[in-house]
Amino acid sequence: MSNSYVTSNARPTARWKRFLKSNLLTFLTVLGVFGGTTLGLVLKGQSEPWTQREVMYIQYPGDLFLRMLKCLIVPLLVSSITSAIGSLDLSMSKKIAFRAIIYYFITTVCAVVLGIILVSTIRPGSGKEMGSMKGKATTRQVLTADTLLDLIRNLFPPNIIQATMFQFRTLLVSPGNATDVPLQQYSIKSEFTEGTNVLGLVMFSIVLGACIGKMREAGRPLQAVFESLSEAMMIITSWVIWISPIGVFFLVAAKLLEMASFTEVLGQLGWYFITVMLGLVLHGFGTISVIFFIATRKISFPYIAQMSQVLATAFGTGSSSATMPITIRCLDNMGIDPRVTRFVIPVGATINMDGTALYEAVAALFIAQLRQIPLSFGHIVAVSVTATAASIGAAGIPQAGLITMVMVLDTVGLPAEDVTIIIAVDWLLDRFRTTINVMCDALGTILVNALSKNDLSSVPIEMRTY
Repeated sequence: MSNSYVTSNARPTARWKRFLKSNLLTFLTVLGVFGGTTLGLVLKGQSEPWTQREVMYIQYPGDLFLRMLKCLIVPLLVSSITSAIGSLDLSMSKKIAFRAIIYYFITTVCAVVLGIILVSTIRPGSGKEMGSMKGKATTRQVLTADTLLDLIRNLFPPNIIQATMFQFRTLLVSPGNATDVPLQQYSIKSEFTEGTNVLGLVMFSIVLGACIGKMREAGRPLQAVFESLSEAMMIITSWVIWISPIGVFFLVAAKLLEMASFTEVLGQLGWYFITVMLGLVLHGFGTISVIFFIATRKISFPYIAQMSQVLATAFGTGSSSATMPITIRCLDNMGIDPRVTRFVIPVGATINMDGTALYEAVAALFIAQLRQIPLSFGHIVAVSVTATAASIGAAGIPQAGLITMVMVLDTVGLPAEDVTIIIAVDWLLDRFRTTINVMCDALGTILVNALSKNDLSSVPIEMRTY
């Protein structure tokens, strides 16, 4: 009797130990988010305000972690997409790509429509004063057509090495010192600005992977190079992610210290903040979950629960691109086919920005309400289309949505400077919408994997996971 009691009592203990061991990193990352929030609020309670240099010292460990993750993006993105496409035949690659793009398009449109419905119903900008809602933002004079053309230009970089460091961008230069000249009369200046051209790298990797797959035996040596590089990047990622709890801890604490007054900001922009947050929650746990269930006949919440470490990292870094290596590793561990994971996740981190699309639609209509500018149905449709296009062009870096917001504001005839109205809460909303973006990418990968299971079963998996 005593032996059976000891055995039965030991089994739950062993299961708990295995559970804690397998989820230790997740617990530590979530602890880093809450710990950083607590530290930030405690330090903010000091009588003396924190200087920019002091905040920089606190953020320094987090910056190092972010730099490590960003260092992995280019080699991981190129090797992952190329090896994933190259390991499949062209017809199968088309099917997977088609399913992924359809999923991304549907979820982005749903996000924009949901945002417009909420902002039109709640009307957070009605009856508000704009006097104290000021901040600093870097804006540039652009036309919507220029921004869309730049997106297409960046798909076809003239130099693939240059694309790893620079993006193409069109600038409008005012004639002389005039400020009241219509934008159409500005002269055009083209330049390459610092920042990875992810769209161009994705396009190049897809074409190269398709070519390798079409070459069959002749392309196997090159395919092996990209597979080895992808595996090496995932091993390095497994080393780096153990630093994520520390990095997230200091990033969150520093961001809280940078704020002037959280309660004052929410008092001014409270309803706008609530509208965006409500939209993100409804889209993330409602719309996407419904689409996921319709396509797979499975509930999404158990999968979301297994992504807690990925979501915590996305919130802490505010960057879907920086979170990409961790997302791939998590999905590999969940048993998702690595050929799907290594194709869908990098593409999703580049073009699928549901949270950003929803936020930009809400922000544009919120500012229009503040300005008391009535919008026709045509204007609202234009905002929907532009917000969808702008979200595709939003780089997967912190607060990139502020840049593409200029394009959306131009659609309803609002000045670019109105971006400063919402910048006070943008840093926090940016983290929540990045979390939704990453979650949507991950669920999309699981969905595409489920729909492609029969197609993939005919081709053996040669890629190892870590």
